[in-house]
Order: sequence, then C-alpha cells, then structure tokens
Amino acid sequence: MNRKVCIVVTARPSYSRIRSTMLHLRELPGVDLQVVLAASSLLDVYGNVAEFIKKDGFNVDARVYNVIDGHSRLTSAKTTGLGMIELATVFDNLKPDIVVTIADRFETMSTAVAASYMHIPLAHIQGGEITGSIDEKVRHAITKLADTHYVSTEKARENVIRMGEFPESVFKTGCPSIDIAAEVAKSPELAEDIFEKYGGVGSVLDISSGFIVLMQHPVTNEAPVSRAQMEASLGAARRLGLPVLCFWPNLDAGTDGISRAIRIFREKGRDKNFHFFKNISGGDFLRLLLRSKCIVGNSSVAIRECSYLGVPAVNIGTRQEGREHADNVLHAGYDEDQIAEAISQQISNGPYKSSHLYGDGESGSRIAQLLAEVKLDTSKKLNY
Repeated sequence: MNRKVCIVVTARPSYSRIRSTMLHLRELPGVDLQVVLAASSLLDVYGNVAEFIKKDGFNVDARVYNVIDGHSRLTSAKTTGLGMIELATVFDNLKPDIVVTIADRFETMSTAVAASYMHIPLAHIQGGEITGSIDEKVRHAITKLADTHYVSTEKARENVIRMGEFPESVFKTGCPSIDIAAEVAKSPELAEDIFEKYGGVGSVLDISSGFIVLMQHPVTNEAPVSRAQMEASLGAARRLGLPVLCFWPNLDAGTDGISRAIRIFREKGRDKNFHFFKNISGGDFLRLLLRSKCIVGNSSVAIRECSYLGVPAVNIGTRQEGREHADNVLHAGYDEDQIAEAISQQISNGPYKSSHLYGDGESGSRIAQLLAEVKLDTSKKLNY
C-alpha cells in the first residue's frame, strides 16, 4: 500500500515553506499526498492560499475553518482548541500514515496535538530555531511532540538534539522556502504587472527606479502597542521618498492595531507613495523583493529567502530576536528615526552576496524522500 503523507497548511507563509516538498512528493512512487488547509490559509483577508494551491495542481482533501474572529490572545487560544477538534476528525477520515506540520505559528499546535494523541507519526519542519514571542514556545513544544525533524541549519539541529531528541531522527535538510528563492534567482522577471494582477489598494506606483517592501506582523506579547510600532515603521518608510509596497499583517493577537495604523495612515493622506496588498504568490513576492531596495519589518522572509537573494533587510523589534541571519540583515528598534536611518544604510550597502545559511535550493526533494522512507514510529523517549 502507498504511504499516505498528510500536509497541513495553516497560514499564508506555510505554503511557501512546503510547496517544493509537495511538488516532489506527488511525483514519488509509493506515496499518496494528502493536503489539508486550515485556519488563516482559507481566509481571503490573509491571502486565501487555496487559490495558489489550486493553480499548482494540488487537490485539497479537507478544509478546516477554525479561526475565531477577534485577533486577541483569547481568540488565538480558542482557535487552537477548535483546530484540534476539527483536525482530529479530518485525520480519522483520511487515516494518514504520517502528518507534516510546518514551523511555529500558533495554529500548528492544533496539528501537532491532534496527530500525537491519535498516535499518528508527526514530522516537523523548521524546528530548533530561536526567535521572540509565542512562536518560540510553540516551536519547541512541537519539537517535543514530533517524531521526526527536518531542520534548516546545523545550529537548529544541535538545538533539537539538546532538547532530548535522538540524532538519528533529526535531519538537516535546509528550508524548502529557499527552493522558491533559487527558482526566482534563475528567472527573476515578473511575467505580469503586479498592480493589474493582484489589485490591492492605493495608487499605481512607478517602481521602475526602486522601491521598499514593508511587511510587519504583530508580536503577541506586545499586542497593546502594535499600532504604535506600525506607525513608526510607516513613518520611517515614508521619509525615504521611495515607493513603498506594504503587505497586510497576519492574524496574531495585535493585528487589529497594525491594521488600524495602516487605515489611519491612509485616511490622513500620508499614503501618496504607498500601495497595499493582501497577498501575492510566493514566486512573485520574491521577484518583487529581488528588485526592491530593501525589505522592512519583522517577517522571517527577510532573514530566510532574502539571505539567499542578497536583498538588504531591516529587521524591526523582537519578533525575530535570536534567529540566525546572514550579513543582509540590520536590526532596528521601534523608533522612527532609527528605522529610517537603518533603511538608508541598507539601501547604500546592498545588494548583498547570496548566503546558503538556510538552504541551497534542494530542500524540498530531500524532505520528500525522507517522508517517503522514514521509519514510522510514535514511541517517544528522552535522549539523555
């Protein structure tokens, strides 16, 4: 019988981080790929991932609508709990041989707990990394629930083993999202005009002479001040006088503050040189980044994919605190003057030399082959 490998995608970035693995899995003999979409991956306001998955030719085996509106710590907890209930039913129906969960967003906890309690082997991608906020707790908790681990860097592998995992279950594969970056580096041209293709809100800007990308997400333990943090970033980006392509935040607690800052910024007429997008495809987003002068905010794309592409990045605040990064990253606090100075410095410094810290563009095939062959075992003991 074919091995049934179930991929659970819970958020916009998760698909970019697993897409190349999925492409390889569906071509492997003896493997049946199952795709489950859950949480914000199904919501248009956060960039409905189902649209891009369909374009890539994948069938969706189940959809789990479990996001409770409110964007607070309470709704995050309830969303996670509802996800466990619904995913347990999905796993009972699909009967996968192994379940794959991606990275560290709070919704991934639902996948990990449901699979673990149903004694389905759990594979975790991107464990062992260090960052700020709730992601740190979720990532390491999933590591302890997972049976097999596919990490991005040697340091991450060491961290997972130090947490008591057996070395033979921890594989340094690189990050699959770098596979998309490698494709983009070979084919960097945008096939279509992004304003016409993806719409968004704001004026159609002339970006031929350079622009800035702004993508900032809330930090859950800093949710009450997320609006002020975004106001500082918007103000700093505006000072440079370059066109700014700004992307909508994710649904973590505090997202209402960031959204409010954007809306007030626009209502006050400060967005003359700004255009706002909900979401664009992973490939087109990286092609934009490759053409940009700098990416500003706190998204991991600035640290992962942009290190490979050599795109200058200004990382703001604590969300990525402690994460390994290449020379392309410059850090700034939540201060408009400091952010503006960092952007100016990075525009002068870039572009940077490509770094393979997070992968070489072949991670997807490595992970797919391991998922097809790895021993299926749910017994768990501490390696000490």
